[in-house]
Formats: sequence, C-alpha cells, structure tokens
Amino acid sequence: MELEAHNDVRIDDYYWLNERDNPEVIDYLNAENSYTKKVMEHTEPFQEKLFQEMKSRIKEDDESVPYKLNGYWYITRYEMGKDYPIYTRKKETLEAEEEVLFDCNDMAKGHSYFKLGSISVSPDNKLAAFSVDLVSRRQYIIQVKNLETQEIYSTKILNTTGSVTWANDNKTLFYARKDEQTLRSHKIFKHLLHSKVENDKEVFHEKDETYNTYVYKTKSRKYIVIGSSSTLTTEYRILDADNPEGDFKIFSKRTRKLEYAIAHFEDYFYIITNKDKADNFKVMKTTTDKTDKQFWQDVIPHREEVLIEDIDIFKDYLVVSEREQGLNNLRIISWNGEEDYHLPFSSETYTAYVGNNPDFNSDVLRYSYNSLTTPSSVIDYNFKTKTKVVKKEQAVLDPTFEKANYESHRIWATARDGVKIPISLVYHKKFKKAEGNPLLLYAYGSYGSTIDPYFSSIRLSLLDRGFVYAIAHVRGGEYLGREWYETGKLLKKKNTFYDYIDCSKFLLDEKLAAKGHLYAYGGSAGGLLMGVVMNMNPELYQGIIAAVPFVDVVTTMLDDSIPLTTGEYDEWGNPNKKTYYRYMKSYSPYDNVKSQDYPNVLVTTGLHDSQVQYWEPAKWVAKLRDLKTDENILLLYTDMDSGHGGASGRFESLKEVALEYAFLLDLEGIKE
Repeated sequence: MELEAHNDVRIDDYYWLNERDNPEVIDYLNAENSYTKKVMEHTEPFQEKLFQEMKSRIKEDDESVPYKLNGYWYITRYEMGKDYPIYTRKKETLEAEEEVLFDCNDMAKGHSYFKLGSISVSPDNKLAAFSVDLVSRRQYIIQVKNLETQEIYSTKILNTTGSVTWANDNKTLFYARKDEQTLRSHKIFKHLLHSKVENDKEVFHEKDETYNTYVYKTKSRKYIVIGSSSTLTTEYRILDADNPEGDFKIFSKRTRKLEYAIAHFEDYFYIITNKDKADNFKVMKTTTDKTDKQFWQDVIPHREEVLIEDIDIFKDYLVVSEREQGLNNLRIISWNGEEDYHLPFSSETYTAYVGNNPDFNSDVLRYSYNSLTTPSSVIDYNFKTKTKVVKKEQAVLDPTFEKANYESHRIWATARDGVKIPISLVYHKKFKKAEGNPLLLYAYGSYGSTIDPYFSSIRLSLLDRGFVYAIAHVRGGEYLGREWYETGKLLKKKNTFYDYIDCSKFLLDEKLAAKGHLYAYGGSAGGLLMGVVMNMNPELYQGIIAAVPFVDVVTTMLDDSIPLTTGEYDEWGNPNKKTYYRYMKSYSPYDNVKSQDYPNVLVTTGLHDSQVQYWEPAKWVAKLRDLKTDENILLLYTDMDSGHGGASGRFESLKEVALEYAFLLDLEGIKE
C-alpha cells in the first residue's frame, strides 16, 4: 500500500492487517498467538507458578473502606473464588442490613468480557443508573435499576461514555453519547425515565472534532455541568440541577490554551486555571452570578515551583493537591485564614492522593498513601484534632513479606541537554549486587500524565528474584510541573525518548543495572517510547515489553476516522501540516524499523482496543520480523476478547503479567 502526504510516499506492506473483519487477519493473529505459545511453552509451569504466587498475595475476600453519601454507607467487596466486585450499601449505620446493589459476578456470566462502568444513585436513593461494557471498546450501555423492587428497566441507552448524571427530580438523566466511528464523546442527551430512547433530547453537540464532552453534577448537588475539553482548552456549561428543563449557560467561553476546572461551594465557584500565564495553575473564585473569566479573583496565586493538581472543598477547609519537586503534597487551608499547613510525608518515593470525600460537612479528610516499599493505606485525617486514623492497609498475604527487606531511592540522571531526570527505584536488599542487577525500567511520558512511585504486591515476584524495578520520570509527564510536560510533546517529543535512553545509560554506568541485563517496559504511549528507543539504541536492552503500543504514529494521526486522532493534535501535532508530518515520521517506530539487531521483544495487544488499534502492534511486529538481523525472540500476543485495559476479571489480568514476567525471568535464566 502506497501512502502519500506532502509529496512523500510511504510503502506499507502490512496495511491489509487493518481489516478487523477479514478472516485472514484473524487467522494471522491466531497464528502469532500460537507461535508465542510455542516459544513460551517451556515456561508454562513457571507462568502458572507466578500467577498463583501473585494471586496468593491478594486478599480475595476483601472490601473497601465505607464512605457515606446522602444517608447511606457504600462498600465494594470481593468474595473468595470470585473475579468481580459486589457493590453494596447500608442505611445510616454500618450495623444496618446490607443491601446488594450489583453483584458483577452474576452480571458477568456468559460474557467473555465484562466491565461495570459506573453507578449513579438517584437523589431519593430509590434508583441506580448503571453502565456496562461487554466488548472492551469503552462503548457503554446505560440502564436503570429500581433499588426497591430490584427490577432492571428494559430501556437500554447504547454507545455512551458510561457516566450518568441525575437531575434533582429523580427522573431526568444526562449522559454523553459517542460518535459511532471515531468513538469521540460528542453529544450530551437528556433522558426522561420510562420514555423511549429515540425521544431523548440532545442538549449539547460538541462540533469541534478536537474536543470531547462529558457531564457531571457538582459536589454541592446544585449544578449539572457539561464540560468540553481538548488537550489545551476547556469550557463549561452549567444548569441548576433543580431545573432540568432549563437551558445550560456558558460558564466562561473557550479561549485557546486557557484551561480551567470548577467546583461550587455556597455563593462561589472555585476555579483551578492557567489564566494569566499561570503555567503551574492557580486557584481563583467568582460569584455564582458572574462566572465569566473577567470576574475571577485570585485565591491561591501562581507559583513557579509548585504545580496545583486539584482542590477539595469542605465547610471549614480547602484541601489543595500540590506537586513540588516531583513530590505530592496535601495542603490544608482553613477558610477563616488561621491555618495553612502541609500534611507531613517523609519518603521521596511515595504517592499520596485525596480519596473519596463526598460530604462538605465532614471534619475528616480521607486520603491514600503508599510508596515503592509500603503497601497502600486509606487514612482519615481529622482537621480539628489533627489526628489521623489508618482505616485500612493493603494486605500482602505473604508470610515472607517485610517492608524492611526492601529499599527505595530517588536518583537523578543527567540528560544530553543537561537537564536532570528523576528516577525512582526499588529492590530487595538481600539481592543487591555491586556489579549491578537485572533491572526493569518503566516509563510513560505523554499527556502530562505522571507515573508516581507506587507499591505493587505483584511486583514482588520480580524483586524477590533479584530484579531492580525503576520508573524514569521523563519529560512529557508532569512530574516536575507543567513545563516538564510542555518540553516533552509536539516538536519537543524527542526529549521523552532521549531522557529514557539517557536514564538507561546512567543506570548502567552507575552499576544499578548490570550490562546485558537491562530491560525496558512501557504501554500505550509508553509503548511508543519502547518502539523509538529500540530503533535508536537497541544495544542497551536485553529485552523489551511493549504493551498495547502506539507505534504507527503517522498513519494513525493522518486518519481522522480512528478513535482519539483529532483530539490528539495538540499532543503530537497535526501531520496534515508538513512540519509535524516530518517530525513525527522521524521518530515513528513503524516508519523507522531498519535492518539491524534488536533486543528480545514481547508485544501485547487486544483485538477490541479502542485506544490503540490492534493492527499497529501487529504490523510493527510483521515489519520487525522482516527486517531484523538477529536471532532474538520476537513475540506478539493478542487478547482476542479484550481491549486497551486487558482482561476484565480481577485475576484474569494476572495471567498476562505472568507471561510478561516469565519472558523477563527466562531471559535471565531464572526458571522458578
């Protein structure tokens, strides 16, 4: 297939793999799966051991910490031997009788894939709107369940984002529908209970193809909000939740590169925004009757060194989620101006984030904390007494597990342009070798998405066999603030790749990774990173895992019929413009495969992936097979039942992790 743009012709010999409904394509993918199975056959007992080992650390009969909303305590729990969650509630007290809202184990029967998207309970607590995805393309079906009679109403709303918002009349639902082809959420509809779906009224159409739209209710329950967002710009419309028949009013008109998010409290809206060149964002406020940006007033000014990520409002306190020098901070500010302090955290390899706090009137902040060596805890902090209670710590059901056996650090590598790149790493003290260990380096590096250092009981299966695990906080994420993101996208995207390569070299030079024993791992946009680094510096890596990798950048970004494409122009650039086309083509993994030695490679994908279409990794592997000059392993595994997020069962996804770990450990000669 000849693909031409800007008088440049690219030959794509594997374009035929784009035809999802072609039996030959399915046969091809099945043949690749058979080959993967054959090559990895000798590791199958080991894979099963790894699977059982990882599964055994997870508490099967587990439940969430209850939270209270509108008179009910809500709890999610799991039962022994079951793959899916059970959603329950109790009225007023935790001693009340349990009411099962949804048992996903029953709902999943007969489906090779099942996911409950969301549950939205009506203001009078009598009905629950819920959504399910049975294909793994994130096209959710919305239905309504009567919680008093247990009847599920027959009406089905198809092709939605899965999110549902009730007006305060207990009978009007707002939801977002997707474009059938591109899967862009482009329209907001209003549905009246017991009416026909074809009579649903369209209340908003986002016509700009670079935007998505969504709808939600404020924490105050006073407003229904329609949001429109692109990579760089946001806009909101608001409606009194008591008046679902009314018209939405624009909060403040979209202005390119102006981002804002809104929260309502009493007579004000509080706004997180980058207005007035506040690159790391600031907090402003405005009265409910004057919402346009000209009326906004500063509450917390912009600071060069601190990124504001979110706010949570309580009746007496404002909680600000901040990031400074890469580290999460939770800042507590009293409305009366008398208190302003941060919750103390000691490690440099931790993650702390605000949990579910649906009640304005609470004196308690719920937040979560974990680190590379510390299992996750749910903590309640009392504003008044300044005391905290650990409500739950993640159980690691392994008698040999001791936090003290593991060590974590944050170190800094110097990139080729002199910029310092942070790396978080963890290892088992007993296995640390002076000459370096096998090391798995993970990174993502796109969309301003920050990969914080987090605890994983699954990862222990690598650490306990002598691996070091590291996260490179490369540019393209937002670990060191907004500029960290801005300098890793568009025409500066190569900084992401160079940072990862330079971190790899640093780890080898410092003997944290042993030469010939460095492994790379990334998924989705992180899979793009894998594709680029193995084209640029294949000699650095013994093995690479690329999960659902975005590797055919130019062809995908030129095809505006594919999900996500048009909304991505501000991230990658628009290749219909020659400058962006040439820059993308210069790094696109698929376009830059060449005759050279490559590392051992495992590529995974899902047939129904809506984020990165399966044919990108399939074509990439085919081209690698054709051109690579080595005898190293090259495997493609396609989950024929799932999409971007992998298998849907609680433990089913561990089987893919077991395959990935067996791939790595086998290359190290570790057999058990």
